[in-house]
Amino acid sequence: MVDEAIAQRFFEHTVLLARMQDLVSDEHFSVDGTLLEAWASHKSFRPKDGSNDDGDDFHGEKRSNDTHASTTDPDARLIRKGKGKEAKLSYLANALMENRNGLLVAVDVRHASGTGERDGALDLLTAAGVKPGATLGADKGYDTQDFVAALKQRGIKPHIARHTKGRRSAVDHRTARGKGYAMSLQVRKRIEQGFGWIKTIGGLRKLPLVALPTVRGWVTWTFAAYNLIRLGGIGEWWNPSPT
Repeated sequence: MVDEAIAQRFFEHTVLLARMQDLVSDEHFSVDGTLLEAWASHKSFRPKDGSNDDGDDFHGEKRSNDTHASTTDPDARLIRKGKGKEAKLSYLANALMENRNGLLVAVDVRHASGTGERDGALDLLTAAGVKPGATLGADKGYDTQDFVAALKQRGIKPHIARHTKGRRSAVDHRTARGKGYAMSLQVRKRIEQGFGWIKTIGGLRKLPLVALPTVRGWVTWTFAAYNLIRLGGIGEWWNPSPT
């Protein structure tokens, strides 16, 4: 059993180490989320009422998280990454990165849902104590009226990639013309390195555990390890020469 509280504490200590050496920005951040494939298989996703419970053939059967659940991992949710993509039982991992050195300052693991990335982003900002005046970079998936309004209410500048295909962006032209906006969009891509690391080196392309508290603890440990790797490559302070 992975202890979620201990994992969270350890992660926070990696952030504290960085703060003690002034390696963390308090002004510029980026956020993103990724789906992590659950251990449970499609065959385990069965009707909650027990009907048609052979688990062998889903052709023609309408399945949803409201009516079905995995018998292996009830906390996993069926979701697809995008149109045309295969739906998989998954969890959602969100991360908040400071832009100075690409360190992760807060992580969030929750049930996968269509609004989970934006909901998680707001919770991450609260957890990290991000103050008014800060900027937040994010991809087009965060360009919604509700999310941008929530950032402005907190006094946080929405440096979000504008989604203008077939609709109007929630990010105004004045913000998008700023030099800082362009810099944020460039730097925010570094957060993808963290997600790539936890899935390949960290072994989380498919989760080895079940149940949200355990998954949350395991993923948080892995993000903490990523932070330590980044800290080891930032400067001499991590392995200082004797004086």
